[in-house]
Amino acid sequence: MDEDQVPEEEAVVYIAEEEEEEEEEEEEGDKKGKSRGCDDDDDDDDEEKTKVHGWHLLPDVCLRRVFWWLRDGDRVRADAVCRRWHAVMRSPSLWRLRRFSLTGRLSKLRRSEPHCAFTYARYLGAYLETMEVTVTPPLSSMVARRLQNTIKGLLDELTRSGARLRSLSLTGLELERPCWTRSLRGSLVRCVARFLRRGASQLTSLSLRNTRTSLQQGLELLSALSLSQQHLYLRGRPGVTSLELTDFFSGSLHVHLHPGLPPALHGLRGLTSLGLSYSCLSDELLQELGKAGWGRGRTGRGYGWGRDRGAIRFLSLHCHVEQAHSQVVCGGLWATLAALCPELEVHLHVERVVNTDRLARVLLPEMPLTEFSMTSCYFTEQDWSAKPVLSDMLTHYKHRLKRLTLDLNNCHESVDSELVELVKVCVSLQHLKVWGFLEIHTVGLLLNNRLESRDSCLNSMREESQEEEEQQLHQELSPYTSLIPSQLNFSALICPIL
Repeated sequence: MDEDQVPEEEAVVYIAEEEEEEEEEEEEGDKKGKSRGCDDDDDDDDEEKTKVHGWHLLPDVCLRRVFWWLRDGDRVRADAVCRRWHAVMRSPSLWRLRRFSLTGRLSKLRRSEPHCAFTYARYLGAYLETMEVTVTPPLSSMVARRLQNTIKGLLDELTRSGARLRSLSLTGLELERPCWTRSLRGSLVRCVARFLRRGASQLTSLSLRNTRTSLQQGLELLSALSLSQQHLYLRGRPGVTSLELTDFFSGSLHVHLHPGLPPALHGLRGLTSLGLSYSCLSDELLQELGKAGWGRGRTGRGYGWGRDRGAIRFLSLHCHVEQAHSQVVCGGLWATLAALCPELEVHLHVERVVNTDRLARVLLPEMPLTEFSMTSCYFTEQDWSAKPVLSDMLTHYKHRLKRLTLDLNNCHESVDSELVELVKVCVSLQHLKVWGFLEIHTVGLLLNNRLESRDSCLNSMREESQEEEEQQLHQELSPYTSLIPSQLNFSALICPIL
């Protein structure tokens, strides 16, 4: 069978519709031919003009690009237009990416979620390369059972169709909810683990974000993934290079105390990008990450295909106040990891952690931090100050920090001077986004410090009236009117307090 065509079973659905349309067109053509008479020549000229400027002049590659943006219903209608469109619609490039949004709820106005998912996997699963499944967390055990059956059936259909997925995303399960009974959780985890063992040989990217599973079941999934990758390294292939495990384990677990996670990640030797919750971080894990891509020093094919090809490059950590984040990590291990992986970039997102001592444990000077994002509490915390973070902690990364995002509720203190000084010393800063209470003249100071090409997005909030602030902001920006459009991507918003 030609690789550029979908199997004939898929086209059966549209054959009857095409034959009926052709018969109707012939009947209409006979009726019109009898009534035209001497006007046929004029109509032929019009048809020729229409053909000259018609859609049929577009090459197949352009049609495929147009069809790629259509939804399923529009694709079905376009498929029935003509034979050429039908042939173009059977191109595998149109069916390599698929997003499923599963809610587990029944609807009388549209086709059921299992039917759509199973049909797609059965007829087009062989051409699927990227699949994203987003699950709406269930609120009842009945909805959870429907989701479990849908996901299980979808993965089984992909296995039977011989799918060769390169990217898989299964997010939002939240298995820690009470509606997921023990039997449902166990059945779903076993199904996903079985699919990873059988159908993950071509995977290069896997996301299990917000799964919130137990420690034992989470390690079972990671072990299944590691087993599926073992034979790839013997062939000189890296296997999975990107793994997203943020909120993979239940938020109440102290994963860093369990010795099972580092060995589970030990088998993923081609890993270059990893996303984790900070509750998983430990000294043992940093040691294992330093061994990623280890081998016998050879850069060719075979086992041990070189450290440079498998060294970790991106490490994303999410630190939440409701998850374990008080553990002490050795700064020397961060330095060792940075030395073994010179291209390593650490992205850290801190959410609602306002304890200065705990922040100091997280923001170690040896960490190769390149991106930092912080969200404080949305209520006023009088005992907390953002000044130590800006003036003492973030200055350790002045030579590496590239992106800085701050969402601060600092109505009880001014951090303008600390922010300006931080921007001054961070010589590599490229992106700055601040949501907080800032003075208008601070915008001018930040622009003055960023005369080169930098990305900056500042949100200024003050208690004065909006019209007065707009005038002040206009005055501050007037010296930089020629700079902003050409060299600086800048935007500023004024949000008065109500």
